[in-house]
Amino acid sequence: MGFDEEWARLKAEAAKRAASTLTVPPVACVLPAEVDPVEQAREAVRERLADFRSRVVLVPLEERDGLWTAEFGGLDWICAFSDEAALARFAAARGEEGREWSYRRVVGARLLDEVVPLLDFPCGVALNAAGLDGAVFPPVRGIVPDAAALDGEAA
Repeated sequence: MGFDEEWARLKAEAAKRAASTLTVPPVACVLPAEVDPVEQAREAVRERLADFRSRVVLVPLEERDGLWTAEFGGLDWICAFSDEAALARFAAARGEEGREWSYRRVVGARLLDEVVPLLDFPCGVALNAAGLDGAVFPPVRGIVPDAAALDGEAA
């Protein structure tokens, strides 16, 4: 007997055994609803923003004790860091690890709701700029007050 014949015989025997066994009634199975990737991304952004707003961050100070900002992509960004290690990574990335970095502790919500609107130029907040967990909070509606948003009332 060749392979094909042997394979057919084994398949037939397995089918008979399967048919002779007790059948179990089907169980209703509810699959999770389709996950919309866009909505999933929006939810992740909302969670990240809420976390930032409730967090105390470190904001380096410039020579005149103002909050240190950097220009990128045509906007100014207040640089904020979740801890001293994140600030140290930023300093090392700039080649300034030997420099002393004075900083102020600020609640994220205060940066977005009070500091950004006081500035006379559009400015966002960059969190952990030299880290893998970095995030940016641009000056747009839903992140900063409408009057300070590039797409808000003042725009």
